[in-house]
This record gives sequence, structure tokens and C-alpha cells, in this order.
Amino acid sequence: GRLNNEICFHERSKMEESIRAATQQVSEEFKTLVKAEDLSSLKHLQHLILGRLQDSNAVLSHYNDFAENCFTDVSSEFTRNTRLLKSMKADLDYIFLKLRSIKAKILATYPDAFPDESTSDTFDRRPDLDLPQ
Repeated sequence: GRLNNEICFHERSKMEESIRAATQQVSEEFKTLVKAEDLSSLKHLQHLILGRLQDSNAVLSHYNDFAENCFTDVSSEFTRNTRLLKSMKADLDYIFLKLRSIKAKILATYPDAFPDESTSDTFDRRPDLDLPQ
């Protein structure tokens, strides 16, 4: 048993040494395929690209912060103005409803108070927003 273990250990050591030697040889051969200047140039270019990407990232981060602040400011104004417009529309709808009601009462009392449809266009050229186009 003990002799067997020593033989296995010895064979394993030889195999590991042979793998190391083969790896070293492949590494040396690979180094001859690429020039050192090319590697240096490539490394330099990668550093330049990295610097530019970091600068771009910083600019984009700054812009995102700026845009977020602008959105926060504009969002509250937009919400307030939307509420104001809805309120104004409701008020105008009520006013036009009252005007139509008054006009109907006037027409009932005085049928000739308003010109007929053929001449009414010359007085009021505004579109009736309630009618479908």
C-alpha cells in the first residue's frame, strides 16, 4: 500500500511538472506572436478609452441629477397648471351652458332677436366646440 502511494505521488509530481513545462512553453510561444510595442500601445489606448468612459459617466450622472431636479420643479408646476385648466374648463362649460339657456329664453320670448342661420355666420365665426366635427 505504502509503495503504491509513493509511486502514485511520484507519477503525479512528474505529470504536474510536465504540465508546468508545457504551459511555460506555450506562454513563451504566445509572447512571440504579439510584439511588446503593440501590447503597450493597446494598453495605452485602453487607458484612454477608460478615461473617456469615466468622463462620460460623470457627465451623464451630473445631467441625470440636473434633469431629476428640473423634473421635480416642473412637475409641481405642471400639476398645478393642469388643475387650473380643468377648473377653467369647468367654469367655461358652466358659462356656455348659462348662455345657451339665456339665448333659448330670449328666442322663446323674441323669436326675431337673433338672425337666422344664413346670416348668423357674419356675426359669430367662432366654432361651436360642443358640436362634433
